[in-house]
Amino acid sequence: MVDLQSQYYKIKADVDNAVLNVIDSAAFINGPEVKSFQTELEQYLDVKHVIPCANGTDALQIALMALDLKEGDEIITADFTFAATVEVVHLLKLKSVLVDVDYDTFTIDIEKLKAAITPKTKAIIPVHIFGQCANMEEILKVAKEHGLFVIEDNAQAIGSDFIFSDGTVKKSGTMGILGTTSFFPSKNLGCYGDGGAIFTNDDELAHKLRGIVNHGMYERYYHDEVGVNSRLDSLQATILRKKLPLLDGYNEARRKAADYYDEAFAENPNILSPKRAAYSTHVFHQYTLRILNGQRNELQKFLTEKEVPAMIYYPVALRKQKAYFQESDPKDFVNTDKLLEQVISLPMHTELDEEQLKYITDAVLEFMK
Repeated sequence: MVDLQSQYYKIKADVDNAVLNVIDSAAFINGPEVKSFQTELEQYLDVKHVIPCANGTDALQIALMALDLKEGDEIITADFTFAATVEVVHLLKLKSVLVDVDYDTFTIDIEKLKAAITPKTKAIIPVHIFGQCANMEEILKVAKEHGLFVIEDNAQAIGSDFIFSDGTVKKSGTMGILGTTSFFPSKNLGCYGDGGAIFTNDDELAHKLRGIVNHGMYERYYHDEVGVNSRLDSLQATILRKKLPLLDGYNEARRKAADYYDEAFAENPNILSPKRAAYSTHVFHQYTLRILNGQRNELQKFLTEKEVPAMIYYPVALRKQKAYFQESDPKDFVNTDKLLEQVISLPMHTELDEEQLKYITDAVLEFMK
């Protein structure tokens, strides 16, 4: 699904030199490279505070820990997403409340969100899935009306922009009280191992977060918070420093590949290409089709035979997973349940060339004719 080797070869000399410099320095934990990456990412996102951590799941958990939520408090999020979003909710003994998504954007349905709010609701986690923002303007309005925290799960959309109705533009992950992201290698901004970060414009929360990620310490061996051990190491930070200036170019390369796919599939009545919302740029972490003729699984098998990797994100709703099972009325999850039967993601990365794109699209259209 991604070609990390070809991407690496283009920046090999810079990355190799940077990694060797960290090894020579022996500053592996909380070294200057981590601080420099933090500062550069703050500048890129135009956010006051970036708190690096070990991975994107930790970022979500630590964000929730910083809000002093109580056992049983309710957190609303989308039913159609990766399990990490609710995994951390349950680890902290909070209650996840899952709602349907918009059929076209795959992001949380605003009316279903409003209907799910109860006196126990304390936060909303919108997921910026597959590379574009959820409708943050509406989500922020709902949150303000009900006094709720908004924690953006930005693991799949770093670099995307949200455009408010007054023309204001904000980077994904910087609009809620907290935002989180992952630097897993296949992400648009990926390191060569695990990594993550939390974003906020709130000074007090930033101070608390910096303690939580480091065993609850602000001064060594004095533990003021219940914390965790979750740090971005210097080797990953130095790699991310080399890739961050290339992020916009990486995202543009993904958009160009998406444009090629869009044009190729435009006339096929059984293929719906990803919808690009007017309020968000799309950075295409995934390029996810909807197959309308009931042949999605057969298409995946056909593509596998053609040596075209194609993945199904996601095959099971979170509310039906054994670990997070929730009683539900199918009428409340019409879009999620349709998507589970229709979605298939094609190869999407920065190194796709026209020959590869033609081979992939020809294979899809051969099956779908």
